[in-house]
Amino acid sequence: MKGQDWYQADEVAEEYDDVRFTGGGALIDRREKEAVLSALGPIDEGHRVLEVACGTGRFTTMLADQGADIIGLDISREMLEQGRAKAADAGLSDTVEFMRGDASRLPFPDDHFDSVVAMRFFHLMEEPLQFMRELRRVSRDQVFFDTFNGRSLRVLYTWLLPMGSRLYSERQVATMLGEAGLTLAGEEHDFVLPYGFYRELPGIIATPFRALDELIGNTIPGDYVASVSYWDARVPDRDRAAD
Repeated sequence: MKGQDWYQADEVAEEYDDVRFTGGGALIDRREKEAVLSALGPIDEGHRVLEVACGTGRFTTMLADQGADIIGLDISREMLEQGRAKAADAGLSDTVEFMRGDASRLPFPDDHFDSVVAMRFFHLMEEPLQFMRELRRVSRDQVFFDTFNGRSLRVLYTWLLPMGSRLYSERQVATMLGEAGLTLAGEEHDFVLPYGFYRELPGIIATPFRALDELIGNTIPGDYVASVSYWDARVPDRDRAAD
């Protein structure tokens, strides 16, 4: 089972957080949330956010708790049910909305959101440019997303994973952004050791490996072979001059 079919399976949704973000996986969860919060910065009241491929609502509920006016959209009914349960547990059911939808045809007008977030999304997309254009269409300012890198250790095992995985070079990301009408405002590269390595370890064992990973990652060679990149893209000012 590959790509979106794997992602929408009932058993995947039910076990998604437990399999990926417990033990050593909690280090991944923490880093990804830091990346999202850092990119969006202090969230003013009324800041409108769309999270595409929101999954179980990890980032949706976090951003709602920060004060964002947020919608989480996903293709999987099963993932959305997990997200609604997470929002209810956090007491945020009245401040976050979950919708089922296709990222290639977002049901929103142009420039509707201040920020659009798409985490764990592009590695599943066979035609990423059309999705990037759609994210750009509904954002008046910012598109934040991550990719897995083809120059990293991830290439050694990614095609063996049940869901498959599309890998990118920096040049491919830059080309995609340019063709979608976005400019790059910032980027970060992390995790010399790929996610799968951390998920297999208890937290107490994964922690020293993560410290070593960060030390190596702060070097030029380490940065170059990082397995994950976080991209902060912006709508050019000229497109928003009429606002």
